[in-house]
Amino acid sequence: MSSLFFILSTICLMIFLLISVAYFTHAERKILGAVQRRRGPNVIGLFGLLQPLSDGLKLLTNEQILPSSSDKIIFYLSPCITFAVSLMGWSVIPFSQHSFLTELQLSSLYLLACSALGIYGILMAGWSSNSKYAFLGAMRSAAQMVSYELPIGIVLGTIVIITGSFNLNTIIDFQKETLWFVFIMPLLFIVFFICIVAETNRHPFDLPEAEAELVSGYNVEYAAMTFALFSLGEYASILMMSSLVIILFFGGWLAPISILNCVPGVFWFSLKIVFFVILFVLLRAGLPRYRYDQLMEIGWKVLLPATIGFLIFTYTSLWVLNGLPF
Repeated sequence: MSSLFFILSTICLMIFLLISVAYFTHAERKILGAVQRRRGPNVIGLFGLLQPLSDGLKLLTNEQILPSSSDKIIFYLSPCITFAVSLMGWSVIPFSQHSFLTELQLSSLYLLACSALGIYGILMAGWSSNSKYAFLGAMRSAAQMVSYELPIGIVLGTIVIITGSFNLNTIIDFQKETLWFVFIMPLLFIVFFICIVAETNRHPFDLPEAEAELVSGYNVEYAAMTFALFSLGEYASILMMSSLVIILFFGGWLAPISILNCVPGVFWFSLKIVFFVILFVLLRAGLPRYRYDQLMEIGWKVLLPATIGFLIFTYTSLWVLNGLPF
């Protein structure tokens, strides 16, 4: 019975996630339309609400184009890997105190591992396409993701030192007893947010998909549903990284003030995700794209030394104040 319940919960979570990703794309187009003083999609359905379903049906029925010189098996396997990896991390995300698929003691490390595995699908896509543009986009993306995973891991290590646990639920409970970490370490939150924007290849760090010089990056040879799988994986990763920053710095499902904890935690968690979705879209609407050398310099010369310094400062402070073993 428990196995059946787990399977049904997994299916429900995947369906809910796919619907969320579909309407994330719709919200992005509507917000960008509002910023640019136009309507955005508004034809199919009331206020254009059926536009994501129409787009999905169109991509599903479009002809799949296969480059003649590509490695066919890896070419088709790459988007499946990217999409599957983007879904794996959601199994440990706690939406409320009792709403999560499974609980791991090393759940934060599991999320980082799922994020790192996404590199393989992108590299396989760039290599199997047998296109110089796709391969350059894949190499860019891999270098960018590896570069910004280091500061993300160090920031996580800093929070683990403070809370004493890799468990996401324990990190949320710690913030319930004290303050949200965004108020304790606001600069660390800014660094972490910059890192997750670069990690998900979003504007202004969307260099792997630079249309001006690489046409479309690693997915330039993909069309129809294989292209849609890359898009779904990217948006699912954005939602997952937004969930991670909410858990680490914004108290997860916790309400802003204790008197509002009577409201279900799923509501507060969803509200915070909506805030970060709007923030991601506004970054795309308002910021120009960085050059690639600037992107790498920010990661290696600014963010990495800053996070290492903050980690050393945090551990030294706790060692002095609480007598931790050195």
